[in-house]
Formats: sequence, structure tokens, C-alpha cells
Amino acid sequence: MTLRVREAGPSDLKAILALTVEDSQHYFDEPDHVTENQRAALAEITADPNQQMLVGEVDDPALSRTVVCTAQVTWMRMLASDGGLYCQVEAVRTAAARRGEGIGAALMTHIEDAARARGAARIQLTSNRARTRAHAFYERLGYDASHVGMKKYL
Repeated sequence: MTLRVREAGPSDLKAILALTVEDSQHYFDEPDHVTENQRAALAEITADPNQQMLVGEVDDPALSRTVVCTAQVTWMRMLASDGGLYCQVEAVRTAAARRGEGIGAALMTHIEDAARARGAARIQLTSNRARTRAHAFYERLGYDASHVGMKKYL
């Protein structure tokens, strides 16, 4: 299996949202169709040089190429770490039928390689407390649950 990671475009939105809905069905409600707000959000994300919406594709004999994973990456310059660059990774999703094939690890390796190439001081992410399998996955990749994340929904 060879994963090809690239920046997403408008034609990837439906696949990205399908992965989000598939993975998030137990955590929060998502629309079951592509909305104008989602189209606008993707356009804003992809236009921002400090953000990336990534998709990973694998060759599928029946479909040519198919999107099997996604992640959103935000590059943040901080005063901490001597003005260091932080890589914030969110919305990591892998197709349920393809889990266990190394796809998620390959996606995270791609992101880590990009962070090293940019001279980032660290990579950080948050993960829903209920996603214990995801936590074990990140720990296998060397991530440490060193902080407590808090959110306030508005």
C-alpha cells in the first residue's frame, strides 16, 4: 500500500465529509450533505498559507484513486519555544474499512516530515476523550498526553 498525500481541493470535499461523518457519528452531529458553509470553509482553509487540508489516496483497482484519510494542519508561530513554529493537527480521519493498514501512520509521518522540514518546534493535537483507540494509536507514534485540552462551545 502506497499512500499519496496531497492538499485537498473542492472536488475532495464530499470524501472528506464522508470520512468525518463515518468517524464522528458517536461524538457530534454533522450534516448528511455538503453545505455552502462547508464549501466556504474549505475555500478559506486552502487559501490560508498557514493551513492545509490534506487527503491521502491509495490506488484502488476498481476506482483508480480513492481518498482514504484526511487531516487539517495549522502552522502557528508562537512566542514560546523562542518564537517557535507549532504544527497543530486536527480532524484526522481514516476510512473505517482501511484501519490497521498503516494509512493513519503514513499520514502522520507525512505531517511530521513536513513539520521537520519547516523547522517546527513541536506537533500537537487534540483527540476526543472517548476515542481511546485513537489515543493508543498516537501513543504508538510517540505522542504524549502531556496537556489537558479544554473547549467551550459557543
